[in-house]
Amino acid sequence: MLKDLIKDFIDEMKPKLINDRMFIMGGLGAFVVLFTSPFWLNFLFSLFTGDDVYERPKIALPTEYKECVSTRDYMRAEHMQLLDTWRDMAVREGKREYVDANGNKWDINLQNTCMSCHANKPDFCDTCHTSNSVDPYCWDCHVEPKGNQQ
Repeated sequence: MLKDLIKDFIDEMKPKLINDRMFIMGGLGAFVVLFTSPFWLNFLFSLFTGDDVYERPKIALPTEYKECVSTRDYMRAEHMQLLDTWRDMAVREGKREYVDANGNKWDINLQNTCMSCHANKPDFCDTCHTSNSVDPYCWDCHVEPKGNQQ
């Protein structure tokens, strides 16, 4: 009896499921198109404008110093995380010294450690941040360096 009811129900639903399959496939297709549209639009934009390759900006490196607190690649990718860690160490833990992988000791101080080498903010910081559409909040608290100006 129950078996017959289930079989009758499935037989009644088959035509409906076949009709709904069009709507389901159409909805899935629309979802895929909408979900991937930023990638396609970016691709098409690069084809028509020729802006398909990101060029790393040329920055003015310090000449009087030969080493940084870490490698160039690490600093390029992770400097904000390092600065956040330094902030937490200095403000919350009271630690004022950072020891790098080579055993060198550095003062945890944006103004006296980082900005002593990279004093020209427009030529160093702003060049990369503007190119990558980044608006850092360092200068909300810290004094903005004037560079080589007196």
